[in-house]
Amino acid sequence: MSDKWWHSAVVYQIYPRSFADANGDGVGDLRGVIDHLDHLVELGIDVVWLSPIYASPHDDNGYDISDYRAIDPAFGTFADFDELLEGLHARGIKLVMDLVVNHTSDEHPWFVESASSIDSPKRDWYWWRAPRDGATAGEPGSEPNNWGSFFSGSAWQLDPASGEYYLHLFSRKQPDLNWENPAVRDAVYEMMNWWLDRGVDGFRMDVINLISKVPSLPDGAVAPGALFGDGYPFYGQGPRIHEFLHEMHERVFAGRDDRYLTVGEMPGVTVDEARLFTDPSRGELDMVFQFEHVDLDHGPGGKWDHREASVLDLKKSFGKWQDGLAETGWNSLYWNNHDQPRVVSRFGDDGARRRDSATALATVLHLQRGTPYIYQGEELGMANVPFEGIADFRDIESLNHYAEAVGVLGADPADVLAALRRTSRDNARTPVQWSAEANAGFTTGTPWIAPNPDFVRVNAVAERSDPQSVFAYYRALIDLRHREAVVADGSLQLVLREHPQLFAFTRELNGVRLLVLVNLSGEPAEYELPSAAEWVGAEFVLGNLPNGTRAVDGSLAPWQALVLRTA
Repeated sequence: MSDKWWHSAVVYQIYPRSFADANGDGVGDLRGVIDHLDHLVELGIDVVWLSPIYASPHDDNGYDISDYRAIDPAFGTFADFDELLEGLHARGIKLVMDLVVNHTSDEHPWFVESASSIDSPKRDWYWWRAPRDGATAGEPGSEPNNWGSFFSGSAWQLDPASGEYYLHLFSRKQPDLNWENPAVRDAVYEMMNWWLDRGVDGFRMDVINLISKVPSLPDGAVAPGALFGDGYPFYGQGPRIHEFLHEMHERVFAGRDDRYLTVGEMPGVTVDEARLFTDPSRGELDMVFQFEHVDLDHGPGGKWDHREASVLDLKKSFGKWQDGLAETGWNSLYWNNHDQPRVVSRFGDDGARRRDSATALATVLHLQRGTPYIYQGEELGMANVPFEGIADFRDIESLNHYAEAVGVLGADPADVLAALRRTSRDNARTPVQWSAEANAGFTTGTPWIAPNPDFVRVNAVAERSDPQSVFAYYRALIDLRHREAVVADGSLQLVLREHPQLFAFTRELNGVRLLVLVNLSGEPAEYELPSAAEWVGAEFVLGNLPNGTRAVDGSLAPWQALVLRTA
């Protein structure tokens, strides 16, 4: 049995703006979270990951922080926060905060002072650079390098007052901190300790693998048809990233008790790199969020360029990560978060087979080796949204992409809207569907973004009273992880690796074995399990179809999941 408590834990992400609105202003808040703690208890989760609630201008919905030690009034007060923290702890649930320290808001006092003068003591807290040699500030191509922003356009913003540019890998209102400066690191570690001393139980670290840049900031390669260069080779897993994360561990977590959880969001990280980041002997992070499986349906043109991802693609990706971190390190397991479209629409069937495909996908995820993460509404089978036009979107990434694709590149607006409907982050950010009442029971006011119209039939009130609902099945999966050590700590071996429909694997620990068979398709699946004889008479543990087979018989119904046990 592992001594790591988070091996058997399940984490639930709350995006507070869209979770529940208690005061009727149309924006979710901390009191809304407090009002729904019983939902979390009934679900059975162990940890809440709370997306940013800090003071912010909300250019990127709170991921642009203007004060790390203040609660944004849109979400409430410190009294509300303390009540939430106490309420979670009283229910045996830990609270992990979102840590956003690759960048701040341009309204953070650090940046305001940094921008006040070239001679400011905080000038070197951010990445300021003069125009290219021989170029005039403000002219096209005069930026210090050719990097593009993740949110479209250049990664550099001109400050007319000084004639210099500052780096922003995301929004122009999210200037990147310069982690080469030890004073920056000191300030970040002091802030982290301050939150831990208040009682929080760890951090989810936003794009933490981008904090170390190659100091010379060289140009990146420009792909065919691209407007800007790819800077990722010079800031993804940069030259000092392991040094910085180990220093963070030593300055913040070393010497404290073992209740804390650290997970780093790391777009582009490889298995070999993740093994280093999560090797306990190195003292860096407990686990990382990798992006490989959620990039499978992205074409050569990036996230807006859709390609179909097959079951074989998913198995190959998950299998690589399971094998790669089997002996050293640990996986975080997720389908959804605030940046991803809804999985039941993406890899499942959000029509007639919504309930079956949602539970099948959940089975695949939750019974692998790693810590599962549930994003709010996932436990209800919430789906992508039928946005009618660009006016329905709120996400800065989506709006910037539309403006650039249509206004600069001349793309067909209908094609761009189709890509947004499929991939936009706003699919994850519509209100949690609590009931069939107005605005899905999210608010008595006008919601900041409209709910999915399907809330009249897909909502928590309906599902919590239905023993066959997606919600009920998630409860059963979570209970199985808590009850069976083999789910938390057993080895994993993929079987039927080349089957085009089935995602199948075994788990084993101390003589206890589980067989997980899942048909990830809308057609019946026939199979021949090489070890079928070993599972004759096996105990039926879990299944997602009330009338589905309860034994290895060579056939699974569409979207059927089956879990068997031997000891």
